[in-house]
Amino acid sequence: MRKITFILVTVSLMITNFVQAQEKTTEKATADCERNWQVRLRGIGIFPDQSATIGIIGGDIAISNAYVPELDFTYFFTEHFAAELILGTAKHDVNTVGSDISAIGGPTSYDVDLGSVMLLPPTLTAQYHFFPMKEKKFKPYVGAGINYTIFYNVEEGDVVKGIEYDNAIGFAGQVGFDILFTDKYFVNFDVKKLFLKTDVTVDASNLATGLSIPAEVTIDPWIVGIGVGMKF
Repeated sequence: MRKITFILVTVSLMITNFVQAQEKTTEKATADCERNWQVRLRGIGIFPDQSATIGIIGGDIAISNAYVPELDFTYFFTEHFAAELILGTAKHDVNTVGSDISAIGGPTSYDVDLGSVMLLPPTLTAQYHFFPMKEKKFKPYVGAGINYTIFYNVEEGDVVKGIEYDNAIGFAGQVGFDILFTDKYFVNFDVKKLFLKTDVTVDASNLATGLSIPAEVTIDPWIVGIGVGMKF
């Protein structure tokens, strides 16, 4: 009888301890994930790592840097895994470098002004955060994902008649970190690399009848940002 009583008491204690441990685990998980969303407002610099294959006139491409605000949203599926969507748009000036336009009466080395273009590159990345939400003030992360770039508001400049850019899909990689000031507010530093190519068609029929110049342009920008964020 004493043995049975001892076994029952032991099993009861084990069950009680297990239930209490599960309750604590659940409470911790709930506390850690009570703010699954983050929003950041960053100032970003966009630095194209450009090159091009230009038909007929040859040469290379030059695309200006840009500095713009950017908004992004992050959702945490677990303590370590999250997804981030960035939203921002930028204007870039474009020109060729060292093109040969002697066939249409110009010099053999000439920089053709191709005006400007606006880029809207929404980018979705999957992220791994090295530390759980509340364990560290310094929270580094890495990410990789996909980008779809929309080209719009094309201004062709004063040289050619028109320019057409094809929208393009590319890949993205990122590294960054958050520094928490409270359990709600933080600052952020982030670096992304987009791998992006587009086909461009330049209508130069104003220079020579029927002249159309094709080009394959690699943009591959680095995007460097710093900003503030909030969990909610």
